[in-house]
Amino acid sequence: MQLTAPANCTADSTDSSRTTRAARRTGIHDTDGMAVAAFVLGLLGLLVLNVFLGPIAIALASVALWRGTARRGRALLGLGLGVADLLVLVAFMSADSTLSWSL
Repeated sequence: MQLTAPANCTADSTDSSRTTRAARRTGIHDTDGMAVAAFVLGLLGLLVLNVFLGPIAIALASVALWRGTARRGRALLGLGLGVADLLVLVAFMSADSTLSWSL
């Protein structure tokens, strides 16, 4: 008794290639979303919660670049804005001589 289809079946091979292509498209779409999220969080982090949003933007942009996003420029902007978030935090902390900053 055979529970699976034979390996030489043509219907199974086309189904698996469709599944692979669909998974690849989903992965690319996910990395594009990560690049956009890194940009938005980095931009938002310049105004509020830069101690949290900066590192998150850096991590998302790094993963998106590592996975090969189609929105490379957006990921690089997110990376730069995440670093700028941390630099703004350091600048305000050194100006106030405290571990936090306020306007």
